[in-house]
Amino acid sequence: MILHCVFLKMPAAATTADVLKLYGAVAALKPIIPGMLDFKAGPNVSPEGLDRGFHHGFVVTFDDEAARDAYLIHPEHVKVGNRIVAATDGGLEGILVYDLSV
Repeated sequence: MILHCVFLKMPAAATTADVLKLYGAVAALKPIIPGMLDFKAGPNVSPEGLDRGFHHGFVVTFDDEAARDAYLIHPEHVKVGNRIVAATDGGLEGILVYDLSV
């Protein structure tokens, strides 16, 4: 399985509703994209203070690397990804992606 972890720096003007809409758009991909098993999202709750401004994030669980790779190029994911890039503070600079094989 692959855990696709995405952390977001949102602009100060972003509301909770704005962030929830982005999460909803990613969650809506689950029935569309084969091998997308699970989706979890929420604000950072770590007390360590090491988030470097990445206060929001989500994790998508995939069957395997092939399912993750198909997701990355799927036209519906590309649309959602563009929305996320446009919404974050600094565009791509406001996104951190980290994939784990578990």
